[in-house]
Amino acid sequence: MPSDARTRGIAEELYASVADSPIISPHGHVSAELFRLDVPFEDPTELLVTSDHYVTRLLHANGVDYEDLHPSDGSPAGKRAWHLLASHWHEFAGTASGYWLDQTFREVFGIEEELTEESADRIYSAIDSQLRGPAFRPRALFDSFGVEVLATTNDPLDDLDDHAVLRDDATFTGRVLPTFRPDAYLDPSDPSFVERIDQLHQRTGRKDTFAGYLLALEDRRAHFLQHGAVSADHGVGELRIRDLGAERAAELYTRARRGQLTAAESSAFQGHMLLEMGRMSARDGLVMTIHPGVRRNHSSATFQRYGSDTGHDIPFATHFTDEIRPLLEEVGLTPGMHIVLFAVDETVYSREIAPLAGFYPSVFIGAPWWFLDAPDAGLRFREAVTETAGFYRHSGFIDDTRAFLSIPTRHDMARRLDAAFLARLVVEGRVRPTSAKRIIKDLVETLPRKVFKL
Repeated sequence: MPSDARTRGIAEELYASVADSPIISPHGHVSAELFRLDVPFEDPTELLVTSDHYVTRLLHANGVDYEDLHPSDGSPAGKRAWHLLASHWHEFAGTASGYWLDQTFREVFGIEEELTEESADRIYSAIDSQLRGPAFRPRALFDSFGVEVLATTNDPLDDLDDHAVLRDDATFTGRVLPTFRPDAYLDPSDPSFVERIDQLHQRTGRKDTFAGYLLALEDRRAHFLQHGAVSADHGVGELRIRDLGAERAAELYTRARRGQLTAAESSAFQGHMLLEMGRMSARDGLVMTIHPGVRRNHSSATFQRYGSDTGHDIPFATHFTDEIRPLLEEVGLTPGMHIVLFAVDETVYSREIAPLAGFYPSVFIGAPWWFLDAPDAGLRFREAVTETAGFYRHSGFIDDTRAFLSIPTRHDMARRLDAAFLARLVVEGRVRPTSAKRIIKDLVETLPRKVFKL
């Protein structure tokens, strides 16, 4: 919150107006199986430390061996990893991960004591005992957190049975929606591409031709729509959308099935397939979210031993203006088309994303994401995009997390930041108080529902 009394008072009033609003989380990575099974969480270490790559990456950077966090024999990391977190806790000061964990200790578990090597066992026991109770089962927490909508991220061939069970369960009142994530089915450079496309054709019965491949992807999108999906999510390294034409695309598809494409040809095919995904979204209505600019699995040794999503994905500079133009030329003015652009490169917000969203009715500015979903970066984001695109070209907050217990803390942080930013504009005479009250309510509830067609 702002430090000067007048601005702080306005910010506190704005925050209070949305503090208890429902949580709408249209993009994230919590599994639907968690709520279908509804079993107690395993232990504090697995829940709060080893499953959160925001935490494990910083521990690793400060000298912790990944073997102590993810034992290669498959055994639980247990209390040893918890004590490692405690001994390195001071190194999380000022980081978003430290803020989220500290707030989770306070707000979810009611623990005010600071985590230290001396207090580690007491805090572990206090959390562990609470996790055994019915109030800390996944469904009970879903309700107590005030979650209205939670989206998962799913492979195109996922049967989505967990979502169907939750949808048909009268005792579960929330909405858990799948998200279509086809990256590995669009990128011939992915080592699993050939095998995945084999499975795609087997599942759908479509011919193994480029035309059949497109129909098979459409079939799977239809399956997701039938199970409540509202968006298709696309994570790429470098964003290079292009129109190769049907003949050239079919030629590359045939050679991709044989593993014969060069790196440049694989990139070209992936770029064309993003255009095809945009065409499909224009037809079937799935919101298209795009987040480029991250070098996945930057540490080969870590990837080979511990796999992906273990904290070693690193951002690089990103561009959108020319790279996304083929998509916008074709569907950017199509009524009902929604494209949400996320970036990990802060410099691109004011330079490219806000201007794009300030013209194309289909383009919305994704919330600060991944390395940027943090207090100071969140305020810089507001400053970067608002003067060009205003507040109403924004997606609403996106928590994008696997750490279920951090969801309320992350949304609360976003609400506090928006309250602080709006309060400053009110004090400076740039926004009227009545407008600020409407804007913060819309940022929390109206916009995510509108942008993600909820």
